[in-house]
Amino acid sequence: MTTLKSKLKEDLTTAMKARDELTSSTLRLTLTAITKEEVSGTSARELSDDEVLKVIAKEAKKRREAAEAFAQGGRTEQAERERAEGQLLDAYLPKQLTDDELDAIVTQAVAEARAAGAEGPRAMGAVMKIVSPKVAGLAEGGRVAATVKRVLAG
Repeated sequence: MTTLKSKLKEDLTTAMKARDELTSSTLRLTLTAITKEEVSGTSARELSDDEVLKVIAKEAKKRREAAEAFAQGGRTEQAERERAEGQLLDAYLPKQLTDDELDAIVTQAVAEARAAGAEGPRAMGAVMKIVSPKVAGLAEGGRVAATVKRVLAG
């Protein structure tokens, strides 16, 4: 079992003993998503810590999107719960890049892509190929794409 998955299970046990309903339900759903990912495909396999992080990030993103939808629908109590679940999951994820750090990485990647001859609409793809591996897990894809578009526009 990966260290991150075992930490989630330990935290679930602790939350259950403390009768912390929010934490225990959030961790149960997350562990279920991890198990579902492990058994999907042609054969069952154990996920690496990086793959577990991707599942946790996906679950946290779902919570943020649901909170936004509930808030727009006027269901503030449900939106608050979703936000709390998202924050709980964020604690397991690596620290996100600040806007300044992301700008610096994107600016450097734009310079590399332009040096390689990428201009116009094709530059977006070339820059994303350079930036994506550097910021994997440290910044959401939509945020990265928006920053790349802004820097390319000048």
